[in-house]
Amino acid sequence: MTVKPLFISTYPPRECGIATFTNDLVNAIEQKATSVECSIVAISKEKHLYNEKVVFDINQDKFSDYVKAANYINISKNDVVVIEHEYGIFGGQDGEYIIPFVKLIKKPIITTFHTVLKNPNTKQFEILKKLSEISYKVITMANSTKDILINQYDVPEEKIKIIHHGVPLMNLADTEYLKKKYNLENKKIISTFGLISPGKGLEYSIKAMEKISKEVPNAIYLILGQTHPCVKKIKGEEYRNSLVSLVNQLNISNNVMFVDRYLTKKEIMEYLKISDVYLTPYIGREQAVSGTLAYAIGSGKAIVSTPYTYAKEMLSDGRGLLVEFEDHFSIADAVISILIDDKLKKSLETKAFKIGKEMFWPNIASKVINLLKGAANTYKKVGVIA
Repeated sequence: MTVKPLFISTYPPRECGIATFTNDLVNAIEQKATSVECSIVAISKEKHLYNEKVVFDINQDKFSDYVKAANYINISKNDVVVIEHEYGIFGGQDGEYIIPFVKLIKKPIITTFHTVLKNPNTKQFEILKKLSEISYKVITMANSTKDILINQYDVPEEKIKIIHHGVPLMNLADTEYLKKKYNLENKKIISTFGLISPGKGLEYSIKAMEKISKEVPNAIYLILGQTHPCVKKIKGEEYRNSLVSLVNQLNISNNVMFVDRYLTKKEIMEYLKISDVYLTPYIGREQAVSGTLAYAIGSGKAIVSTPYTYAKEMLSDGRGLLVEFEDHFSIADAVISILIDDKLKKSLETKAFKIGKEMFWPNIASKVINLLKGAANTYKKVGVIA
């Protein structure tokens, strides 16, 4: 049986974490099963040159585009629709255009929630609750968010599927070769990657480096990635410049390095391979998923993180060290403890990789394929799909 899912999401070349996620998922699904043919309805504020998988392009702020897209979907040969949901990528207040849009769609819908808020505003609550009601199944990436969906949004447990965020499986060169490649020989490497914005809390990591560099002089903190396009459009490089100024003020320019560009997946995985510690100092307490943290777990890294929702669950049982929010002393102490204790570092790496290997994209793709086939079969039986 051939299944033809249609994904509604941001998509490359748009520089966005969900765009990367969807691209990776679609590629993994099609590599795993030739009987699944994926296509994309892409959401964006600007025009992009997409590949042939994109069959429709929605301007996220233009509601008429959503109506046209729904009409297209209803007459298409696609038999299941997958929505990658994040409040900020759909139009209207908190992305409210998504609700009248999905009400127009006459195909079964599976929704992946990339954000599940414990304390939503009224509009955010209504959107997630209504999306859950309309969807055949919903996907979340952690047990903690499953509990929130059940207890706060009244989503039936049988409707919820937990499927981890996927991570790449790559053959990479050995660590010493890669350290030479990036001119980082004889360094103890701490890293954070991703699109940069104030919510990442990088100023606390930089402040921590003042103490770390005194205890471990050859430690270097890599801040990998460019400023988030949405942030850059409104405030330019204000945040990044403040970080650079902080580095200079603390006189630690030899211990902090900025790689100011959008990295390829291979570059990300290579930087992760050479990292001794991966750090997510995020400020937002309710972050339900972090692709960067997922990548670090899949790479079997020793991880230090603030205890936002996803990190608290994924780093439990000795899979990482949790530190206080907005506390550079706490970050410094945790990072130093790993850099000076090989036994602790090895224990964290081993425990992280134990769950990380379950998160490789081929394993994630298999679970999503089963869900897609189940949706298509169920709806065909009851005559919803012609």
